Amino acid sequence: MPTAVYPGSFNPPTVAHLEISRAVRTHFGIDHVVWAISEVALGKEKVNKPRFQDRVAVLERVASDYEWLQIEVTDRQLLADIALGYDVLVMGADKWHQIQDPAFYHDDPNLRDKAIMALPRLAIAPRAPFRTPPDQALPVPANLDSISSTEARGGATSMMLEPARQFDELTGAWSDPDRYEAWLIHQN
Repeated sequence: MPTAVYPGSFNPPTVAHLEISRAVRTHFGIDHVVWAISEVALGKEKVNKPRFQDRVAVLERVASDYEWLQIEVTDRQLLADIALGYDVLVMGADKWHQIQDPAFYHDDPNLRDKAIMALPRLAIAPRAPFRTPPDQALPVPANLDSISSTEARGGATSMMLEPARQFDELTGAWSDPDRYEAWLIHQN
């Protein structure tokens, strides 16, 4: 059964995450897509709101609507480590650009090159202004490029997947940090 892994912080999960996953299934004939979320995401070590457990719970609610979508929590950080054993690694062009930076490999270009060479087949979703290698470009609708978790956190809640939007309406997890803090206090 061919399986793809799509690592991310999914903070929050957006309609673009889901559409990219659907495109991977169609384009590569993938049976299952795994959204892998690192306990501590590389380059996002200081992200602590919403709580990790709340983000995972939202992802599990998303996955419950799609038999082909699975959630995996991992302690791995490097994409090369997360992608071990998968047939396809999914990422955006912005992430492809980021993983070229030797800083993520102890400033050692040889370690970077070794990690990149170990990656499985790549499915890279175009994202302006970053260049996407043509032979690894995933055909996705052009409008996905304008959807981002950053924008969703900034108030564009229509970009969020429904379980994330519902959790945000209940708690303010992404759109209202003060309300989320108050909600957390009432949970204890």
